[in-house]
Amino acid sequence: MEPVQGDQPGRTLWRHRNFLLLWGGQSVSEMGSAVTQLALPLTAVVVLGASTFQVGLLTSAATLAFALIALPAGAIVDRHVKRWLMIWCDLARMLIIGSVPLAAALGALTLGQLYAVAITAGVCTVFFDVSYQSYLPVLIPKEDLVDGNGKLGATQSFAQVAGPGVGGGLVALVGAARAMAADAISYAVSVASLLAIRAREEPPHPDQRQRLRTEIAEGLSFVLRHPILRKIVACTGTANLFGGMVVAVEIIFLVRILHLRPAEVGLLIAVASLGGVVGGLLSGRLSRLIGSARIIWFSMLVLGLPQLLVPLAEPGWLVVLFPVGFAWFAFSAVVYNVAQVSYRQAICPPRLLGRMNAAVRWVVWGTLPLGGLLGGALGTWLGVRATMWIGFAGSWAAGWWVFFSPLRGMRDVPMRPERSGVQAL
Repeated sequence: MEPVQGDQPGRTLWRHRNFLLLWGGQSVSEMGSAVTQLALPLTAVVVLGASTFQVGLLTSAATLAFALIALPAGAIVDRHVKRWLMIWCDLARMLIIGSVPLAAALGALTLGQLYAVAITAGVCTVFFDVSYQSYLPVLIPKEDLVDGNGKLGATQSFAQVAGPGVGGGLVALVGAARAMAADAISYAVSVASLLAIRAREEPPHPDQRQRLRTEIAEGLSFVLRHPILRKIVACTGTANLFGGMVVAVEIIFLVRILHLRPAEVGLLIAVASLGGVVGGLLSGRLSRLIGSARIIWFSMLVLGLPQLLVPLAEPGWLVVLFPVGFAWFAFSAVVYNVAQVSYRQAICPPRLLGRMNAAVRWVVWGTLPLGGLLGGALGTWLGVRATMWIGFAGSWAAGWWVFFSPLRGMRDVPMRPERSGVQAL
């Protein structure tokens, strides 16, 4: 990329026009997505009277694309201009999400449409996210990547905190289905910001391509053959499986078991999500104090233990156990994710980073739809509270995968790619 006038390397990102456009558009988009994350299941529960199993199916549908296309998405994205892929994905999501309030206004909204919206929007999200992470190095100088990723990560954490509260307020004001119009508008803002970016992105040369199957296989082989990385993938995938069960029934738990109103649901989730913000702020300090390798299992098994308070919540003052336990869950999850992503970046050869990340996502995201199905089924057969117990207990126990690995004997992560062993593919 040739720097655009006014965007010279080394200058602060607060004065980098192209980065500010990307950051601003994504800030609005992240907030809109957080509204839909609350409003979509609430629409199914409150507007359409969906059963526990049907809400579980909806949760599964929202993450189905991760299992189906995450593996080839990385290789496909590497073959195209990232910015235009992001624009087309945002345009598609604007129309897909916008169809829900339109159908509700016409009195034609059905559960079938919600399933279709969840699946198709999920496909666009997979391609957008892979493109997004690959586009930032095109947009800003390498020496500014840490600063840029930090700003984008802070925005995402803020959206997770403020979004549910805003979503709950919108649901109370205009209804669950109509609240999703905010997300459709946010995608339009993102498209406008991406179109306004003036930075040349060179399209990948066709001669650099290998067969898609070969590129995918190399990344997947690296992940599965590495003795620590495959344990991290097993841990994350297991935690996502049980976490998917929790997501499938948490709205029903809050509305039908704890008897909370939609606005109160949004407020409670927003308060609980503050744990993730604190985790992001303290992850570096904790990593230095405990050890950048040791923190991977410590965050799951020690910092994550208070999450077992969540299923103990009851109507009345004991409802406070939900945000307290969930805040610890969010805190430990963010600390774990920062640590394990840093480990992956440190030990993976640069030429394999994209395919390695795509392979990891295919595995760990692929368990989410199964978790949603299991959550809906178990919520119907065993009850919502019992399913919450199983989900949080399983999420915590996933940490044993990384405890019983070579990580247990390490304090810190090696800060360079390994040159032998499993890396010699």
